[in-house]
Amino acid sequence: MRVLLDYRPALRQRSGVGEYAHQLLRALVGQNGAATRVDATIFSSSWKDRLRLPADLAGVQAIDRRVPVSVLNFAWHRLEWPTIERLTHATFDVAHSLHPLMMPAKHAAQVITIHDLNFVKHPERTRKEIRRDYPALAENHARRASRIVVPSAFTAGEVERSFDIDQPKITICSPGAPDWSARPRAPHDGYILFLGTLEPRKNVGTLLDAYERLLAQSPEPKLGPTYGRSPDLKVGPTDGGGPTDVPDLVLAGQAIDESKPWLERIARPPLRGRVRHIGYVEPEQRLAVFDGARFLVQPSFEEGFGIPVLEAMTRGVPVVAANRGALPEVLGDAGLLFDAASADDLAEAMRRMTSDATLVRESTQRGLARARQFRWSEAADRMIGAYEEAIAHRQRLDIIDDHGHGH
Repeated sequence: MRVLLDYRPALRQRSGVGEYAHQLLRALVGQNGAATRVDATIFSSSWKDRLRLPADLAGVQAIDRRVPVSVLNFAWHRLEWPTIERLTHATFDVAHSLHPLMMPAKHAAQVITIHDLNFVKHPERTRKEIRRDYPALAENHARRASRIVVPSAFTAGEVERSFDIDQPKITICSPGAPDWSARPRAPHDGYILFLGTLEPRKNVGTLLDAYERLLAQSPEPKLGPTYGRSPDLKVGPTDGGGPTDVPDLVLAGQAIDESKPWLERIARPPLRGRVRHIGYVEPEQRLAVFDGARFLVQPSFEEGFGIPVLEAMTRGVPVVAANRGALPEVLGDAGLLFDAASADDLAEAMRRMTSDATLVRESTQRGLARARQFRWSEAADRMIGAYEEAIAHRQRLDIIDDHGHGH
C-alpha cells in the first residue's frame, strides 16, 4: 500500500508528536525490526525549513513543498484545499495526518492521529493555531476520517466519549521503547530531570512550587564544587554551593512565550543556582541527559502517552509522574504517582525518590521490565492494520457514492 505521512511535526524539533512520527516511520519501513509492508512517502512543507532526511531514513521517498506551514494549515483546515493528489502530483492509498485534522484527499483513505483532547477541555493551555482550529473542527474530522489512531487506552476512551465515536473505528497504537540498554549505574549526585516543552499543560509551575518546598526542608548546602553535570549539555555547574540532600533540577525542553514567568522565576532566589533550563535537547543527546539524572519528573496535567516516561524506564531511570491522563497507564507500578494539583504531594514524592534507596532500586527494575512491553515493531503492525481497515472503509464509501450517482 502507498502511504503519505505528514512529517512536518518532526521537521525542526522532534519532541512529542515529532518523535512519534519519526520512529513510527522507521518502523513502517523496516528500520525498527518490523517487516517492510508499506510504500511510505513523507510530506513536508515550510517556507524556510527544508526537509533533510535523517540518516536512519535514507532511501525513504520524500515530497517537500515551499509553502508556509500557517498558510497550508489554513487552506487545509478551513478550505479543505488543495488535495494531497493536487499538491504532490501523486496518488496514495492512505493519507495519514499526525494530528486530529485530516489532509484533504480525493481518493486516499484519510487517517488521523489524536494524541490527546487537552485542546478541547483546556484550549487556554494550547498554542494559537491549535486554539483556532482544533476545538472547532476536530470532532467533525474524527467522524469523517476512515480511521482514528490514538497512543493509549486513555485517549481512546476520551475520543469515544467526547466525540461519540464507535470504539471499533479507533486503533490504539502506543509508541515503542527506544533501542537503549540499561545504563551501567545511576549517578549518586545526579539531577532531577524534567523533559518536555515548557508549555502550560506540562504543569511546570507546580513542579517549581514543589521544588521550593523540597529546598526549604533541606539542610544548608555544603561548600565546594557541584558535581554530576554534563558540560556538553550545559547542565552545570550551577552558581550555588555544593550538593545537598536535594539534587538540582534540570528543565530540558523548548521554551515558548508562555514559559517566560517560569524562566524569570528560576533566575531569582531561592531557585537561582539550583534550577537550570538547558533548552531543547537534540535526539542524539537525550541518552546523555537521562544518564545524568537521579530520576525523571513528569508533572503534566494531561498526556496522551508520555514518551519521556517510557524513555526513562528503558534506560533505568526512576520516574515520578502525575496521576493524570495516560501517565498511570504507561508507568504502571514502576514509579511514584502524585496529585498533579498538589505541590505538597509532588514534593513528598521527590523527597522519597531522593532518599529511599529501596524505592529507587525497585522502581528501576520494574521500569526496565515494563519498558520491554512497548515495541515499535508491534506499533507498526497495529498501524498497518489501521491502514488496511481505512482503505476498506474508503472503498465502501466509494461504492455507496457510485450507487448514489447511479440513481
